[in-house]
Amino acid sequence: MTGANAGLAKKLGYTNVRGFLGGEPAWVKAGHPVYASYDYVEKGNIVLIDLRPGGETVEGRIPRSIPLTIDELERRINDIPRNAPVVLYGDDQDDVMYAFDELRWQGYKNVSLVRGNYEGWVAAGKPIVTGPVFSTEIKWVRKLGKGEVSVEEFRKATLGQLPDTFVIDARTDEEIAQLGIFKNTVNIPLDEIPKRMDEIPKDKRIFIHCSTGARADLAYRELVKNGYDVKFLLLDISDPECDCPIIRP
Repeated sequence: MTGANAGLAKKLGYTNVRGFLGGEPAWVKAGHPVYASYDYVEKGNIVLIDLRPGGETVEGRIPRSIPLTIDELERRINDIPRNAPVVLYGDDQDDVMYAFDELRWQGYKNVSLVRGNYEGWVAAGKPIVTGPVFSTEIKWVRKLGKGEVSVEEFRKATLGQLPDTFVIDARTDEEIAQLGIFKNTVNIPLDEIPKRMDEIPKDKRIFIHCSTGARADLAYRELVKNGYDVKFLLLDISDPECDCPIIRP
């Protein structure tokens, strides 16, 4: 996947491209955290969790954050939607990393930290709120980004319920052979899309997916550049939400 992404990035005009073949899974497995940008913490569609004791959160906390101690997080972990991006911060890095590892172990794939925790946020001049916390209810609703197709609409296409829609699976032949393919879907691996444009109809809308959405996003950009009416699925297809019928090998 990394090699294919790098190759397509070069075709899109990027000249200084390098790839870490292990990707985020290898990085996290080695014990390294990943960090959210301050802009993403402030504006992103996330579940933001403050792991500090309640007294500290009253004195000051990042806007939109939900105060949950480690013990409370463990008790309420199922309140967090599985496909929600989760961002953590606290005042004890060991606690923060424990929560990070626990969420990843529980199957949350999009977990990151606030760089520098609360102190780093304040030092960067970012806004805070003070005073009592009146609710710790976890509310999160997925919002579609530019070019994304909803799971519901994508499912209808794989069921053959959306006429004039052409669905592309951008995974490799090996992945298809191992895991199967959705119904009413054509397999065109990401790195083959530029040379197989003649197989993709311009008189239909195009939906494209891969295993997580990363390759589908790159393919979406390539197809948009070539004049296609296209959307991509940004979702791990192993997520229970993606329950489209599969043709097994």
